[in-house]
Amino acid sequence: MTRAGGFAYGPVPSRRLGASLGVDVVPMKRCTYDCVYCQLGPTTTLTCERTAFYPVEAVAADVEEKLSSGPVPDVITVAGSGEPTLYAELGALIDRLKRLSRVPVALLTNGALFHLDDVRRDAARADLVLPSLDAGDEAMFQRVNRPAPGLSLARVVEGLEAFRREYRGPIWLEVMVLGGLTDAPREASAIARLAERVAPDRIQLNTPARPAFEASAVPVAAERLEGLCGVFSPEAEAVAEWRDAGRGAEGAGLPDEGALLRLLLRRPCTVEQIASALGSRPNAVIKALAGLERAGRAHRVVSRGRVFWHAPGGAGDEGGGA
Repeated sequence: MTRAGGFAYGPVPSRRLGASLGVDVVPMKRCTYDCVYCQLGPTTTLTCERTAFYPVEAVAADVEEKLSSGPVPDVITVAGSGEPTLYAELGALIDRLKRLSRVPVALLTNGALFHLDDVRRDAARADLVLPSLDAGDEAMFQRVNRPAPGLSLARVVEGLEAFRREYRGPIWLEVMVLGGLTDAPREASAIARLAERVAPDRIQLNTPARPAFEASAVPVAAERLEGLCGVFSPEAEAVAEWRDAGRGAEGAGLPDEGALLRLLLRRPCTVEQIASALGSRPNAVIKALAGLERAGRAHRVVSRGRVFWHAPGGAGDEGGGA
């Protein structure tokens, strides 16, 4: 099966990875969690079942075309519209991507399925793995991550521990900190105790920077994140909102509509962020967005005084086996 809009998007400026070429191999919005802070909205298919949604060669061909026609990214990141470890051909895909170029391949995952041997084997083929851990006890896990049936925090942590024992590459653990939920010292300390068992190379504290669809997804100030860093071992780093690097921002024409929609399907962005990602001037981006808005293909969301643009999720997305 193919996917409307393709599989590769970007490169986009990432807060954690630099210029990241995203690879999306899961239909919108199929995930093991239904996190309150997800920028893509509620999970429509909450599952732990792995499926070969798309052919590896079709995905790789789209990535290869992006690599040959656009700026060289700092990293190729398997992520996107759902949980990428649900893709049953993940290991084969990572191997194929690594044969395309010398650009390292990262896996951005919630880590929920690492208790499964085949998931750990697939993930271990990546050059860098970035799992998440957002809660320190089962009650908070259920409240924040809202997992699929059969998943418990204990099982998730045990899976991450097993992966750490087997994987020799770097693991960067992300903790999403929510105001009024996990920003209290007691809650942060509980997460830190579990994180120490996982023994990641780096721990990065984050907070919702883009519009979320749940009122409980309240961001915390950078100063608050900085104050919690010392609770973790190794000491965590606060991940500030990504800044526009200006890569290719001298383009004079309108941004490519397909590339623009692929970007907005996966992440809400400001005009400046779109311009940086697609190599266009902000005024050209504004003009393109106005046309998409009139056609009902993009809409604006105001969050904490900033205007973000997003595209309706799932349009034209085809699932099914390979």
